Amino acid sequence: MIQAQRHQQILAKLQVEGQITVKDLSEEFQVTKDCIRKDLTLLEEQGKLKRVHGGATKVRQNPHVFQVEDRKGLHLKEKKMIAQKAIEMIEPGMMIFLDISTITLEIAKLIFQNDLQVTLVTNMIDIMNMFRQDSLTKVIFLGGEYNQAKDGFVGTLTIQQLKKYNFDLAFIGVVGIDLHNNQVMTYEVNDGQTKSQIISSSKVCYIVAESIKLDMDGNYAYAQLSDFTGFITEKKLNDRHIEKMQEYGLEVI
Repeated sequence: MIQAQRHQQILAKLQVEGQITVKDLSEEFQVTKDCIRKDLTLLEEQGKLKRVHGGATKVRQNPHVFQVEDRKGLHLKEKKMIAQKAIEMIEPGMMIFLDISTITLEIAKLIFQNDLQVTLVTNMIDIMNMFRQDSLTKVIFLGGEYNQAKDGFVGTLTIQQLKKYNFDLAFIGVVGIDLHNNQVMTYEVNDGQTKSQIISSSKVCYIVAESIKLDMDGNYAYAQLSDFTGFITEKKLNDRHIEKMQEYGLEVI
């Protein structure tokens, strides 16, 4: 096998598995470990992977788009698909929590449009403003420290209020998901600590995120994947990703 073909297959394997080892690649391609190390070095120089001890991982991105307002128009089709799946899980009479996220905003739109008879609790200002008109949906808004970038309230005062609730169902957005290190990330500590309390205050809690978030990082890991009930995304994941999530006990939708 020529080098170019081997590189192509290495990248294809990495795309599926997320992480590869020198040992496994050496055995699979029947070449020396030194040969594989040179392959990985070349691919890293081209920006196609990241070398780690004993192998390589996918290149992960952190676009640092801190403002919620700047993220609203991104991947809108995917967000609407995720919101549609999420709304199917809501039953009349439930107490629902929607955190600060552009996807939970799409879920809130569907709750409003369908005039669902539920209690909706949120700390996101855009969601609160949506329900100014008469609706069967009862809305409870949690205050605290105002975070302009997040378009809502987070921090100690919000967390104290969250501790008094026991939500039937919660949907939480993420900045990035690291399957291999079992981390769920956001950008800011106060936001992350608030999300962590939402998980603790919920009987059932789902991550709602586009599949691209599996290749993205944040700056603060606020939870492990195993802390959640499940993961809702816009398309079927590859078998390796599904298998990894199921190892953490997640339902994949």
